[in-house]
Formats: sequence, C-alpha cells, structure tokens
Amino acid sequence: MNYSETIDYLFSSLPAFHQQGATAYKPGLERIGEFCRRLGNPQRNYFIIHVAGTNGKGSVSNMIAAILQQAGYQTGLFTSPHLTDFRERIKVNGEMISKQKVVNFVDKHRRDMEECELSFFEMTTALAFDYFAQSEVEVAVIETGLGGRLDATNIVIPILSVITNVGLEHTALLGDSLPKIAREKAGIIKKSIPVIVGECNPNYNLVIEETAHDMHSNLIYAENAFACHGQSVANDKQVFDMVRLRDGQEYRLQLGLLGEYQRQNIITACAVADYLHENTPLSISRRALVDGLRDVADITGFRGRWQVIATSPLTVCDTGHNPHGIALVGEQLRHRTATRLCCVMGFCVDKNIEEMLRLMPSDAHYIFTRADVARAAAPEHIAETARSLGLECETAATVGEALSRARGMLSAEDMLFVGGSTFVVAEAISGA
Repeated sequence: MNYSETIDYLFSSLPAFHQQGATAYKPGLERIGEFCRRLGNPQRNYFIIHVAGTNGKGSVSNMIAAILQQAGYQTGLFTSPHLTDFRERIKVNGEMISKQKVVNFVDKHRRDMEECELSFFEMTTALAFDYFAQSEVEVAVIETGLGGRLDATNIVIPILSVITNVGLEHTALLGDSLPKIAREKAGIIKKSIPVIVGECNPNYNLVIEETAHDMHSNLIYAENAFACHGQSVANDKQVFDMVRLRDGQEYRLQLGLLGEYQRQNIITACAVADYLHENTPLSISRRALVDGLRDVADITGFRGRWQVIATSPLTVCDTGHNPHGIALVGEQLRHRTATRLCCVMGFCVDKNIEEMLRLMPSDAHYIFTRADVARAAAPEHIAETARSLGLECETAATVGEALSRARGMLSAEDMLFVGGSTFVVAEAISGA
C-alpha cells in the first residue's frame, strides 16, 4: 500500500474515536499490551513523561517537549487528535513521522494488528512507541487519549506523571461527576512514581491524593512549586513573571502561545521541568526552559490554541470543545477590545451543546456550521438550541461558507472567532 491507501485502511478498518465517537472506544490494556509485547515492548527504551487531563494536556505536553529538546535531548512527542495531517500525532524533535515509516509499520504488522483487534488509537500509540525506539529517542512526552486508567498509553512506566486538571468530559464513558472522572485520570499514577497536578480543586483533590497515597507516589501541586505574579502580551508572545516558591527564584518567561488560559499551563510546565532537573537523570538548564517556552510553537509545530489566523479582521481559532475549555474561551472573548464579535462554531453531536453555548458571549453573532465528519451536529439543531438561549444566529452548510459570510459582515476592526470543535478549527486552518 502507498501512504494514502494506508491511511484509508487505518480509518476504515480500525475503530477511530475522533470519527465515530463512543462506539470506537475500546477500554482496557490487554490488546495494546499484547501487541507491544509482539513488538518487543519498545516503550521501555526511553524515559517517559505521561500527561493526562481534561484540558491543557496538549499545551503542557508541547511545552515540556520543547524544553527537553532545547536541553539537548532527542525528544519524542505523542499527542492527539491531529488537525490536518495524521502524522502530527507522532513527532521526534518537532519533525513528524515520515509517510514511509507509517506505511512500513502497517505493512509489517497488519496481521498482528488485526489479530489483536486494535482500535485506531491503540495502533497509533503502538506506532509512536515503536518509532520513538527506532529514532533513538532519549525521552518521550506521551499524552493520553481519553481518560487515563484504561487509556492505551497507560502501559508505560514513566519517570513522572502529570494531570493538568479535571473537568466534565466524555461523561458516558468516564463518569458523570468530577470525582469519578478524577479517578479515571488518576489511573495513570504508578507505584512510587511521582505525579504533578496542574490545578487544585476541592471537588477532586481528595480522589487524586488517595490514589497517590495508595500507590506510594509523591504528589506535587504545581501551584505550590511556582507562582505567576504577572501576565501580559508583547510582540505576539505572552510574558509571565514567575517565582519558584522553594527559593524565591524569579523568572521572566515569554511563551510562544497566546490565550489567557495558558497561565495555569505554564505554571504546570515549569513545575515539571524543575522536578525533572532536580530529581531525575534529566538535566534542564534555565536557558532550555526560557528558549523552549518562548519558541514552543516553532519547535513542536503546535497549532490551534488561541491561534491568530488572520488580522483584518482579527481571526482567532481555538480547539476547546468541552465545557471546561469553552468556559476559558468565553471568558477571554468577553475581554476583547473589538466591539463586534462573530463566532463561527460547530460541535460534535455527543457534546453538551446547550451548556457550552451558555458559556459563550451573549452579545456575539453566531454562524453555526458543521465539519465534514460523521460526528458533527446539524447546524440547524445547534441554532435551535442557541435561539432558545436568546443568541443571535444563523447557519451555514460548510465551514468555508460560514467563514466567508462572517468575513463579509465584519470590518477590519471587528473580531472573528472559530471553534467549538477540533474538526471545525482544522478546516478553518486548512483554508486560511
């Protein structure tokens, strides 16, 4: 098979959650464990930082990878989902896996993949593990897909676990309350392996603390390691005034990612880098921390988080797609300087659309659309919900049509936001 045929096979033959939703979810570690055993357990060949969380895990994973790369390590990065190219999920030193490597892996292991009845995500996880070993990666940052305890990535034994935060997401699969979801996220905590938690929350702290205690694992809250005393924007980068609390050391850090919500993520990334330097064989200099954070988007190719894709009018996209993430997006949109705001949005049908719309600005004009995926909710259904909430809205059949209509009604001084779904953002970026 060539690359195009290989990708078609993966998407058509293996259940893929990002396309099919809950019907593709195959919890449990038996299948991925057996398949990786057949591969020779490549995930045991390098240090691993394992990252879970409802929101922020992509940003934190990319920050950590950029810092490690600037520290001189051959660094693997596994994230999901991708925006425009499947290969975005698997990178070494910021470079995507080659098409030929994907083809070769599937050609060589297709029979075993089918015998083990792997899901799309399980296959992708194993491909990443194997590719990192082949690439002589020294340290890999591995982001969970869904949950933690039963996530395919959870066969790894990391040197550090990270839980960014816990919010209501995938409640049909992970549980209908924060404590239940926290228990699933805390499932990545391994015996005697420390865990850093990005955000304290009285609704779930105890659950994570109990799991860490049972596993004899040291738990560190990031906000007890670093504090942020200032946040501003200069030259298309955010500037954070940080203090390391154990010794009062001050840092002025630039971050190559916009979005006010990155405040908590950079605190988490700093806590991770400091812990790795102080307590593991990995050495991370102040310069590696400064340069990695400043140039994170260039180093890792990270996209889609409060990303400016046009300036006239200001056009921003963000992949936040659950209430926890949309709340942060909505809050920042309410702080905008532009008087007029238009939001092009679409959602997946399995999301709590009404709850997310309640979190968005009420003074915006909305154009609801759908991405070209089976999980996309009908724009007319979204609009019906929006009108019941008193939102001014209309619909468009495609993302391209929605963007065209939005730009036609806005002046250069206005603002256009694109989001609600990773798939909508992906199509917007592709057409930008």
